[in-house]
Amino acid sequence: MLIDDNKIDNMFHKRVIAKNLSYANVIAKESAEEALEHISANPNNLPDIIFLDINMPGMNGWEFIEEYKKLDPDKKKSLVIVMLSHAENPDETMKRKTLGIFADFKTKPLDKEMLDEVIELYKSSSE
Repeated sequence: MLIDDNKIDNMFHKRVIAKNLSYANVIAKESAEEALEHISANPNNLPDIIFLDINMPGMNGWEFIEEYKKLDPDKKKSLVIVMLSHAENPDETMKRKTLGIFADFKTKPLDKEMLDEVIELYKSSSE
């Protein structure tokens, strides 16, 4: 799942994923609220990996994670959440805010190498 208020970023990231993971079913949402609604309404189509923009209007990435933590375990499947931002990675204090929820921070745009790293992380965390 891609969660980003920037349509162009979503389109580009979706293309990178489709080109490198032909089997992937990518769901793109333009707000954190829309993503939470989708997750809650589609328990049979939960994302394995979430690529989450940090800076969004309304609910930002940090607030999404706080709400995601509150979801019923049957409503969440993702083992990996990757926080994406155009800025440099947040400091360790901010990383601790989401302890146990996400895998890593990446600087946009998503590319094949980053995607490969995330897939490896997902595989190791699901074993």
